[in-house]
Amino acid sequence: MKKMIMLATVAALGLGVAACDSGAENAAESQAQDVRESSEAAADKIEAGPGGDVADDKADAVREAGDAKADKMEDAADKKDAGTPE
Repeated sequence: MKKMIMLATVAALGLGVAACDSGAENAAESQAQDVRESSEAAADKIEAGPGGDVADDKADAVREAGDAKADKMEDAADKKDAGTPE
């Protein structure tokens, strides 16, 4: 029974370590989050001004563009990190 618990613990720890991101990937993800937050703030500013539905559409486009850029940044970091030996 103790062996089974020990093996389960070691396996769980091994999976946890394998899932860790590198420092470079974490930095890229942080930059991607900054892009998201910046585009969200810009979209909020657009919505707060005059313009009605046109402003809402523009704000939505700004959010979508920011999300798309951030997603590309994260994907690039994931691909780069996947090729880096641990």
